[in-house]
Amino acid sequence: MKASGLWQNRGNAELLNVIFGSGGQAHQPTGTFTFVLEDKEGTQPKFEVVDDHGVRWKAKLGEETKSETAAARLLWASGYYTDEDYYLSELRVEKLPKLRRGRQFVTAGGIVHGVRLERNVAGQKKTGNWSWSKNSLTGTREMNGLRVMMALMNNWDLKTPNNAIYKAPGQELRYVVSDLGATFGKTGGIGKRTKSRLDHYATEKFIEDTDSEEVDLVLKSRPFFLMAIDYYHYHKMAARSKIGNNIPRTHAKWLGQALGRLSAEQIGDCFRAAGYSPAEVDGFSKAVQGRIDDLNKL
Repeated sequence: MKASGLWQNRGNAELLNVIFGSGGQAHQPTGTFTFVLEDKEGTQPKFEVVDDHGVRWKAKLGEETKSETAAARLLWASGYYTDEDYYLSELRVEKLPKLRRGRQFVTAGGIVHGVRLERNVAGQKKTGNWSWSKNSLTGTREMNGLRVMMALMNNWDLKTPNNAIYKAPGQELRYVVSDLGATFGKTGGIGKRTKSRLDHYATEKFIEDTDSEEVDLVLKSRPFFLMAIDYYHYHKMAARSKIGNNIPRTHAKWLGQALGRLSAEQIGDCFRAAGYSPAEVDGFSKAVQGRIDDLNKL
């Protein structure tokens, strides 16, 4: 696992077009979309479509569509590899059958409302998953910066299946946090955590503690105490809350400086591209900027 497969210097951050994210304007979804199959995995309704250029897309519905799109853009703008995600308020799908999940988002004529489309990149294959606790980049600036990003966005769903390893011809392996839907809400135990909630995100604490060498960031994930009888799953959930702990101050500040090169407009574009209302764009942007400022004060 090489740092270059996790993060890259994108040059002049102030020139990045955050509206279109990692896929850019050239890869944005256009044309006619036809249903392929329904994806039965995960907790959110998903299905695959193909456009009239032969590109396959995975459509996700539900409460994660906006937060995932915004998180992917902010993470990409900070230098990390991400999926190519786009948000559409409406998507017309040809030959759309009656879905098992997510029917409430579909209206007559195959119109699907509030969709995150993830592009299937030509030639790119998923070869496996990577773990937060066991990887060859543990302790590096780039991995610690990614840990900071998870806390900055309040991503509480940090399980290994949400981390993908991709391989494309002529490229080195890329290590990506491939599911970013559980962001911009409140972290915590089961029943307390939320997604895509400005009122929760804006009031959550970000930095828990600091000393001369390290920073502890808030990533609450304490499991319900009765889960202790299932030691394996209890241990896994408890370990996720430690991802924000013991981060070197220099690495946290490095990430803050990278984000600090983004303009207020670019930060807002993360949320505009995700279909949030103007008031939400303003609120989320100010909350994110506040966290960036906290990192740069370390």
